[in-house]
Amino acid sequence: MTSLRLTSTPCANASDTSKPRNGAPCPGCASCVSAEGLRQSRCSASPAPHNTAHAAPPIPFDAQLLARYDVSGPRYTSYPTALQFHENFDASDYARAAAQSKRTGKPLSLYVHVPFCDTVCFYCACTKIVTHNRAHAQAYVERLHSEIARQASLLGAGRTLAQMHWGGGTPTFLSLEQIASLVEAISRHFVMTLDDSAEYAIEIDPRSAGPASIRALRALGFNRLSIGVQDFDPRVQTAIHRVQPRALVEATLDAARSCGFRSVNFDLIYGLPYQTPESFANTLDAVIEMAPERLSVFSYAHLPQQFKMQRCLPDALPDGPQKLALLQTIITRLSAAGYVHIGMDHFARPDDELARAQAAGTLYRNFQGYSTRADCDLVGVGMSAIGRVGDSYAQNAKTLKSYYAAIDAGGLALARGVRLDADDRLRRDVISRLMCHMSLDFAPIEAAHEIDFVTYFARELGELAELAADGLVAVDAHGLRILPAGRLLVRVVAQVFDRYRRGDAHSRCAKVM
Repeated sequence: MTSLRLTSTPCANASDTSKPRNGAPCPGCASCVSAEGLRQSRCSASPAPHNTAHAAPPIPFDAQLLARYDVSGPRYTSYPTALQFHENFDASDYARAAAQSKRTGKPLSLYVHVPFCDTVCFYCACTKIVTHNRAHAQAYVERLHSEIARQASLLGAGRTLAQMHWGGGTPTFLSLEQIASLVEAISRHFVMTLDDSAEYAIEIDPRSAGPASIRALRALGFNRLSIGVQDFDPRVQTAIHRVQPRALVEATLDAARSCGFRSVNFDLIYGLPYQTPESFANTLDAVIEMAPERLSVFSYAHLPQQFKMQRCLPDALPDGPQKLALLQTIITRLSAAGYVHIGMDHFARPDDELARAQAAGTLYRNFQGYSTRADCDLVGVGMSAIGRVGDSYAQNAKTLKSYYAAIDAGGLALARGVRLDADDRLRRDVISRLMCHMSLDFAPIEAAHEIDFVTYFARELGELAELAADGLVAVDAHGLRILPAGRLLVRVVAQVFDRYRRGDAHSRCAKVM
């Protein structure tokens, strides 16, 4: 294995700080050192932390390089990922984690999963139940009431809810009365703020939630909205079984702004049938004209062996080079329009809380992607919902039958999870910082986890040699920085620090590109 030589460029007052090394300048100070001599090379003055508060340089699109690193890998919305969850994690493990959280008294984040949809989108890989019969919702809502009360009892009633997200499925499959009853129950067990200082978001389908519904949701306290758009091209919409005219989305957006929603997110997907850079550019132009505060532009993962509805898509998917051209069009157009590329598939306007959190170093990832409120434990309720409480992850039963049976038995609906050990917590910290900030300073990691980074991660630093040689990363005496060429491959960099990656589980993940 090629060893990685950890280097440092001269300090800012030296005569030349721009000389490239491996195709890009390295950060840091002091002279070049080997890994063995790294500790002696540390400058006595603390280096300026790497940050992304400034505009990121353009991302180069090297098709051959990206194709070579287009391996299967997790999205790292958690670490360990859900692939490592196991059924031996039980109610006693969760109760222990909840007691740990209760002692802190810190604010909470709540995820509410509503699995129902009245129509199926052929691309979808979410845990969902497709039905036209809305009467099914009432039995589900009743179980949610019970689960919310039991979670509050474990975690401590009266704790502040700093963040809430309703996802699915389609949360607006529920009637407004059912949504209101759940919000009332949540506010009875937890403290919901009234001044919009908290972030309360809900995903909506504009085909089933018109302006009147949007106004009602705002009156219930929701202040962020996520709208599924995917693509405005009629041919693409027909192919994916989601016909949704632009005018419908515009009406929803206008309603959200008129009644005071402080942020709106659009979900888009690239890699769908019949998409071309030219056709998707038209969708992007329409989106830019509407100016949502946030955008999630997901790469379509075609896994028909796992998700049978994907087999209904026509055989007209963009190939690898075409998909890369789509991504290049997305980044180029949105960046030119002033959006900040947060990372992977997220974009935000510079004044949005997501961009501000990244600039402040407080951004993190959860099961909804990039998010704020990193200091909150996440409580998941509903079928298949995942939470992160204390030093554990826990997931509910993934079928309606098993979820109902567990709640009706008087407990929670936990089906599996994982309790983190010290190594998991350390690696979660490392991977989260890389995914959120495209950089990593060794010193804070060492202080928080009482390790010597170079000694602990000697193997991983050695494995970074090939990535460094290809200009994806730069490593010096103080930290690791993902270079512009590596930003699209941040999952590949993160995988280096994943101790579970050598198993066969990662083969079930989608390709990183």
